[in-house]
Amino acid sequence: MKELIINVTSNEITIALTEEKQLMELHKEECKTGFSVGDIYLGKVKKIMPGLNAAFVNIGSEKDAFIHYLDLGAHYATLGKLVNRLTGNKQPVNFSSLKIDPLIPKGGKIDQHIASGQSILVQVAKEAISTKGPRLTADISLAGRYLVLMPFVNKVSFSQKIRSGQERKRLQAIVEKVLPKNYGVIVRTAAISHSDEEIEQDIKRLVTRWESALAKVQTQSAPSLLSGEMSRINSILRDLFNEQFGAIVCDDRTIYDEIREYLLSIAPEKEKIVKLYKGAAPIFDHFDISKQIKSLFSKYVSLKRGSYLIIEHTEALYVIDVNSGNRAKAGDSQESTAMEVNLQAAEEIARQLRLRDLGGIIVIDFIDLHKGDNRTQLFNTMRKLMSTDRAKHTVLPISKFGLMQITRQRVRPAAAPEVMEHCPTCNGTGMITPSILLDKQIENQIAYFTSDKGIRYIHLVVSPIVATYLRSGFWPLRWRWMVKYKCRIKITSTQSTGVIDTKFLGRDGKELE
Repeated sequence: MKELIINVTSNEITIALTEEKQLMELHKEECKTGFSVGDIYLGKVKKIMPGLNAAFVNIGSEKDAFIHYLDLGAHYATLGKLVNRLTGNKQPVNFSSLKIDPLIPKGGKIDQHIASGQSILVQVAKEAISTKGPRLTADISLAGRYLVLMPFVNKVSFSQKIRSGQERKRLQAIVEKVLPKNYGVIVRTAAISHSDEEIEQDIKRLVTRWESALAKVQTQSAPSLLSGEMSRINSILRDLFNEQFGAIVCDDRTIYDEIREYLLSIAPEKEKIVKLYKGAAPIFDHFDISKQIKSLFSKYVSLKRGSYLIIEHTEALYVIDVNSGNRAKAGDSQESTAMEVNLQAAEEIARQLRLRDLGGIIVIDFIDLHKGDNRTQLFNTMRKLMSTDRAKHTVLPISKFGLMQITRQRVRPAAAPEVMEHCPTCNGTGMITPSILLDKQIENQIAYFTSDKGIRYIHLVVSPIVATYLRSGFWPLRWRWMVKYKCRIKITSTQSTGVIDTKFLGRDGKELE
């Protein structure tokens, strides 16, 4: 079951998508700021760069936006004439009666089509990332719930996931019945089995949005926003919402009403799953999202039985190192252990790419595998795990150096919430891993000693604060661990032990390794 948990503050909206209570995606949206993917602008060309075959365009952002010749789109000749015709003209233009000009050549030059100071109709393709301004396209498309509308293209296309020939014929008949001339569409997977009326309404909404944007060209001067993409919350609902959603919980009345209104328009029967959170604890704490964020966005990501990932970021790429840690079982070969850890790491890496929204080049250093069949299996597994990722991506086979390369589309800055805390023992002069994860780290070590080493007596030496936490409550963590792992656990507290330090001793008083 999928759930959407939404936290609203005065500065930003944070959206967490969970599947079976496990955090899968995290999105942040600053309130009333920024330039979102899908926004349509009337921009002004600032500078032509013949060497790059590109131009910089002012759309009102801090840094000028960038558009390449190939991003003008095949129908730019028609679009450019239309913008010139609309600018300063009060007479309405019937888009369906326009004459479509021949396509511009793929090998052309940008200065043959646009000039400095010219107004140009563009759409944001990528948000500003790092030192770069937004990336633009003049090949306009408008995404709806069931289809994507493409002005100037007289063609009906289908998502590759719609495989039924009968369903394609049904959907094509619906579209052709209401789609005006000079428009094309791509029918999305979400359209399968939906009624004629729902699909017709989606087409009409998108056509109205496009015509409204054109009407604003007649009255507004560049740079100006002509049509804003819907909020990040509604765009996620548009792209992901299905019958698997069990709850949408929000802690802000205004956003709650907005979501209810949107759901009433696309799925009235699901309106009841939207709930307003009124609890005293922060919403992310109540739904265990905060702890998952602390755990999943750190440099070190723990896997089962001591294995872990190290995720590093440079200006050019991301590097992920897979480590087996203390993972070793008697009787297991090095190859089988490496394969087991690599398969587990692949599953977590696929989740991390989606969760952090990492883009660009990702290089993964898996544990070395000597058998060709194992390397092929790992590659195929990674491709399968990445198949559910909505971002465009390419997974390459493992190289002779043991590295796997992935390229993943980047349209927004990567999610990178602050997960480190100020150390309470040094008054903020150093940093420690999140204290909220300490009990999980201790439990992982206990699981390793009992399951892999067969140890049945563990003596924990911890700080007084941690000792009190492990012993407190009607059903203390110490008792729960003793029952779960079938071992005796003794806890001793000492003032000399650091707040997050833990020693694991055996019966003989020696530290366990």
